Amino acid sequence: MMLTWPRALTRRALSLAFAILLGVSLAVAVHPGRADAAPGPTFRNPAVDVPNSGDPTLTYYNGYYYYVATTWSSDVVMRRARTISALRGAPEQVVVRTGGTTMWAPHLEMINNRWYLYYSVEQSGGARRTHVAESAGTDPLGPYTIRGILNLMPNNGWAIDAAILKLNGANYVMFSAFHPSDNLQSLYISPLTNPWTAGAFGTRISAPTLSWETQNGAVNEGAFALQRNGRTWITYSASHCNGPNYKLGMLEYRGGDPLAASSWTKAANPIFQRNDANGVYGPGHHSFFTSPDGTETWIAYHANSSASQGCGTTRTTRVQKISWNSDGTPNLGVPVSLSTVLPGPAGETGATPVEIRNRHSNLCLDDYNHVTTPGAEVRQWTCSTATVQDWYLTPLADGYYQISNRNSGLCLDNKDWGTAAGSPVQQWTCNGLAVQQWRTTDAGNGYVTLVNRHSGLCLDDYNWATAPGAEVRQWTCLNNNAQHWRIA
Repeated sequence: MMLTWPRALTRRALSLAFAILLGVSLAVAVHPGRADAAPGPTFRNPAVDVPNSGDPTLTYYNGYYYYVATTWSSDVVMRRARTISALRGAPEQVVVRTGGTTMWAPHLEMINNRWYLYYSVEQSGGARRTHVAESAGTDPLGPYTIRGILNLMPNNGWAIDAAILKLNGANYVMFSAFHPSDNLQSLYISPLTNPWTAGAFGTRISAPTLSWETQNGAVNEGAFALQRNGRTWITYSASHCNGPNYKLGMLEYRGGDPLAASSWTKAANPIFQRNDANGVYGPGHHSFFTSPDGTETWIAYHANSSASQGCGTTRTTRVQKISWNSDGTPNLGVPVSLSTVLPGPAGETGATPVEIRNRHSNLCLDDYNHVTTPGAEVRQWTCSTATVQDWYLTPLADGYYQISNRNSGLCLDNKDWGTAAGSPVQQWTCNGLAVQQWRTTDAGNGYVTLVNRHSGLCLDDYNWATAPGAEVRQWTCLNNNAQHWRIA
């Protein structure tokens, strides 16, 4: 026999269950004397969609995330956002015009209070080499001065996917190149005398010799350094990106000369790879970043949604939090599906969820029926502590906000780009477009109006309804009680 619960009772039961679960998790996780920061606004991958979304570097600095990735054009472009949930809709800004024909795999790093961009460039069919640009100050957006080519291999040789390793008080550059003895695309490392000058040609520290490193082609590339509790790892991409088996491997530094292969030990198995059940193929070429409160480590990587996709513009950037094994090594877990709703990194600005209550109906904006797929309804319901009534307001440019639901991970959206009075609203995958941007205007006594950027209409308690399930639409702004909302 199937029992059907009244919706209000179900919501109360869910709220109680959530509170119990929260209490259990706090009992396990909270440490005396430390107040953990709240998680950021929920989101769903991809964090950045096509086309400029392969080979990502993502870093957090001074209140913002900064993001660069392969463009396959001549330009390096950068995004900036306060939260991961807002990154997808953040505008792209050209920060370096390389002068080449193709640019990919940019890496952003601060050295001595200047930002440096290391990026691979192909110029008119010549060897693919690493170039460097230097910022004028501490703003990652620049302006940048091109410092030239980082000469990493003999005879102006091929050298790509550069990234920085800071170890034992010195700076090194890791990169990928072909070894002359066996022609295997391998991981190399060179010392730096300054951020744009190598002190010596590179030496090989890893070659693709294990079976899982040679699927669809033998490759080691895309290295990134990860350090914790005095230990240093180099994680890297293995196998060829033209197949679904592109994945991540790992080396650990064991002491001695970082330029010697004997100073590094390779993990016997991959640490991150395809997950067919989650619809994730070829996860690789990644970076790590720290949450705003400094307590969490996250990975940003690209992946495909089909086994038939390869190295091109189908790859999207995904992010997720990593954990740590009992032996102190990183545990990257498995790549999550695109339908998974993730809490944002701890300590993000605007990370406290709010309720949005209508002045006339006294009901709260609600993810109706707990739906988590694009197109989910937005209605009003009796105000409660349920997560379907938790909303994140993420600041965008020009005084507008993105409004996302904690339960669904979707954004409040002007359905079908309507512009007429009575236009419906819905929840949709967050994309940063004008249909998902809302301006708050003070209406007095603690209330505001919410105006959609595209339609110019106000969020409205449609037909002045007062019963749970009341519709929400857009209407000509009239500054009446049906269009007044308390955000608290």
